[in-house]
Amino acid sequence: MLRQVCKGKLHRLRVTQADLNYMGSITLDPALMRAANIRPYEMVQITNLQNGVIWQTYAIQGGEGSGVVCLNGPPARHFQPNDLVIVLSLAWLTDDEWEQFSASVVFVDEQNEISSIVTQRPYDGWLDDVL
Repeated sequence: MLRQVCKGKLHRLRVTQADLNYMGSITLDPALMRAANIRPYEMVQITNLQNGVIWQTYAIQGGEGSGVVCLNGPPARHFQPNDLVIVLSLAWLTDDEWEQFSASVVFVDEQNEISSIVTQRPYDGWLDDVL
């Protein structure tokens, strides 16, 4: 059986740009991508905290250390500069992979600089509560 999980989360990023005339995607600072285990061209889910819009697209790298969070193409209609967003990186895991799985939640400040990273292994002790 495969289970869909959140393997990385960028929590409350501030949108810095919206470019309607770009082909599509979200441009992210590579430091943010690495912290949340997001690779270039990986599909991500973005939730806008201002209007509730949820969008799925692929991530591309912007400038290192820039704090860039730019919604490109059609999502530029729904995500505007200064909107707060959550970016989720999802994965499909087998039950065997679940046992070694860990997820990271990346917290940022108002300039999208990493303030802390919390990494958790959801499996630890989980079965003790169920069985």
